[in-house]
Amino acid sequence: MKFTAEQIAIVLDGKVLGDPSAAVSSFSKIEEGKAGTLTFLANPKYESYIYSTKATITIVNDSFVPDNEVNTTMIVVEDAYMAFTKLLTFYDQARKDSKIGIEQPSTILDHARYGGNFYLGSFSYIGSNVIIGDNVKIYPNCFVGDNVILGDNVTLFAGTKIYHECIIGSNCIFHSGVIIGSDGFGFAPNADGSYVKIPQIGNVIIEDNVEIGASTTIDRATMGSTIIREGVKLDNQIQIAHNVEIGENTVIAAQTGVAGSTKIGKNCVIGGQVGFAGHITVGNNVRIQAQSGVGRNVKDNEILQGSPSFTYSDYSKSYVHFKNLTKIVAELEELKKTINKNK
Repeated sequence: MKFTAEQIAIVLDGKVLGDPSAAVSSFSKIEEGKAGTLTFLANPKYESYIYSTKATITIVNDSFVPDNEVNTTMIVVEDAYMAFTKLLTFYDQARKDSKIGIEQPSTILDHARYGGNFYLGSFSYIGSNVIIGDNVKIYPNCFVGDNVILGDNVTLFAGTKIYHECIIGSNCIFHSGVIIGSDGFGFAPNADGSYVKIPQIGNVIIEDNVEIGASTTIDRATMGSTIIREGVKLDNQIQIAHNVEIGENTVIAAQTGVAGSTKIGKNCVIGGQVGFAGHITVGNNVRIQAQSGVGRNVKDNEILQGSPSFTYSDYSKSYVHFKNLTKIVAELEELKKTINKNK
């Protein structure tokens, strides 16, 4: 598909500076721009590239004033980054919408229902009594177990597995290798030191507008539900244990692990490789730095760092001393010698 600068400006409510008939069919970074591509300039540190880029069209902020001649056609908008994101979303959706139909071999069991514009990739399996909304795209090698509900506009990329009884809201995206509803890690010790498995009979509920990165696992509840609230964004390779609840619009970076029955509030920002102990409560608007270990309840609006974690301001003050610990110990030893001499 090709679009002209004039057409793009209409979509973005922007203004064209240059050739309104200039046409593009793909995207590029500004420093790697090629003829026929569209790029953007939002970060001032990349400004030098706008004078040399080969991109046909460049989206710029309305605050940008060029210092030299610009050869690319510019579309001036209020926020170049958000405008470019809007175009990428439009392009990505158009590409997904082109996928329609049921490829073979694939399996759809009795009493499963699906809506309009459905796509099912080859070697996929849809279980009994599954309910699938409109515009759902299920790529090859996916598994959807019995009695699962998928809302409208859900995308399951290749290799996604959704176990029985789980409920997925609308506008969710699960990347390759995501597993929803696997058994929680529940085992009871016997007197002889062996373990007996505790059946995990709950499910997972994922609300609307959730995106989950590749190879992330969300375990089903022992009883009740593991719940991921609306707008949550999870990175790759995250482990969410049984009966966890994550509040709306919380974002979690890669390789974080959340132990069973922990409750995380809304609008939290959690860095990579953070570890949460089980059965704790984390408040709303909490910020946790990467590689922190959280073993206690956390109040609203706290900022944590360290393992075990403590408040970010205390950590920053203490870190000055951590770096100088060898020097401080040497000074203390010297001070002790001086005191002993003067006794």
